Amino acid sequence: MFVLSQIEHDLPMPPALMSRPLVDAIKAELERLFLDKVVANLGLCVSVYDIVGVEGGFIFPGEGCSTYKVSFRLLMFRPFTGEVLVGKISGYDDKGLQVSLDFFSDICIPAHLMQCGTERGEDGRWIWKTNGDELYLDIDDEIRFLVSSIKYPPIPVEQNEDDKPFAPMQINGSINGDGLGLLAWWAAGEEEEEEEEEAEEEAEGEEEQ
Repeated sequence: MFVLSQIEHDLPMPPALMSRPLVDAIKAELERLFLDKVVANLGLCVSVYDIVGVEGGFIFPGEGCSTYKVSFRLLMFRPFTGEVLVGKISGYDDKGLQVSLDFFSDICIPAHLMQCGTERGEDGRWIWKTNGDELYLDIDDEIRFLVSSIKYPPIPVEQNEDDKPFAPMQINGSINGDGLGLLAWWAAGEEEEEEEEEAEEEAEGEEEQ
């Protein structure tokens, strides 16, 4: 889910930061530029992990600040396709569910990637109908999903007022599979499995004695 990405960047240093130690000033400027921002094909920057190298410090003609060639590593949120994550349902519409990980919210679980037998109820909520039961998917419910795709769409040239805010990184998830969906659906079964494993371990221990 989290990976380190090394980047080289020509960094102009604002004169206001030059009173600080160079490494501290560079890190502060890198955090301003990258923290909580999406870098295409790399993911969402969670933190500036470290600074690998600094070169230069040149003042180019027509500029009033020093420019450094900085090599650094960023800690990125970039799940891989097929990875299983746990989040909370933050919303729903006719297209599917919206899911949040607290620090990242551009996650969608489309209707065709939900459990077989899931449909939308009269009140707008999605319902999984299985074995005669109706299991609702409500806002703030914890949900386990599999990452099916990650997209980095191009920045739109124009955007209408009623359009949703542009999301530079979009994750599609799937809950169509065993163990996927609301954690509450599978909690009882997981507890039974743990109890069975504990019983087997105890039985093996008694046999050894």
